[in-house]
Amino acid sequence: MLTITTASASISPPTTPNLQLINRRHLLLLTSLSLSSFSVSDSVATARGLLQMPPPRLTNRYFLVRAGESQYESLGIINTNPVAKTSVDSGLSDKGKKQTLKSALELKAMGACERNCWIWPSITQRAYQAAEIIAAVNGVSRSYIVPEYSFLDARGLGAYEGKELEAISQVYESDSISSTIKPPPIDDGTPNESVADVFVRVTQLMSILETQYSEDTVIIVSPDSDNLTILQAGLVGLDLRRHSELSFGPGEVRYVDPSSIPTYKQPASAVYKCLNPPNCN
Repeated sequence: MLTITTASASISPPTTPNLQLINRRHLLLLTSLSLSSFSVSDSVATARGLLQMPPPRLTNRYFLVRAGESQYESLGIINTNPVAKTSVDSGLSDKGKKQTLKSALELKAMGACERNCWIWPSITQRAYQAAEIIAAVNGVSRSYIVPEYSFLDARGLGAYEGKELEAISQVYESDSISSTIKPPPIDDGTPNESVADVFVRVTQLMSILETQYSEDTVIIVSPDSDNLTILQAGLVGLDLRRHSELSFGPGEVRYVDPSSIPTYKQPASAVYKCLNPPNCN
């Protein structure tokens, strides 16, 4: 006599040939256990969570674009307060419009939107204006422009707000020491974000894109360089303290190549040795 064993009971079919005598409850239990084993393994195989940096692979093709020069940048002034991000004063300067047109043509030459593409700009005025120019040049419908409301905000530089652009070099000096050092705070509403802070939100952005799309092309348009350098450092596994080495100029375009990992340069001091890039403090 065949005995079927489950985790909770041992079921012995009756010797009678009458199948109606078989306990239907036990059959249903065995069937549900069998189906559960298949559904669990299927869900585990297809599940996606928060993107790990650097990712083992990307399901989409990505281009990173820094918007052209802004009105504030043309005056040599740091402006990162999100309160003003949709202001006309945060829009592209005349030079910035030319830089963005050049980047749009570069994307076209690279075939970025040959099979259509999604354009994800920050809602910041200059980034959204850049997205519109990119869409027009590449024949992309405005319905494929997806404004991002927070993850792509320009990095908040705290007390450096309103200072000359050259002062940003002081921020990068601190960044090179630790990814958790924040710029000095200010009480006008401008955030003071460390590299680690920005890394969290650009990782969240990539997690959304990798979940929402598959085998698509996505153009990410940022109002500043830091979002993109920190994102690129994370994608290729570069020590985040070195993100400024990847600096984007206004209107610059880059294709994301996950296989291109820069050679890691060990800091001179063992105090700042990094064993797990890009997460280096």
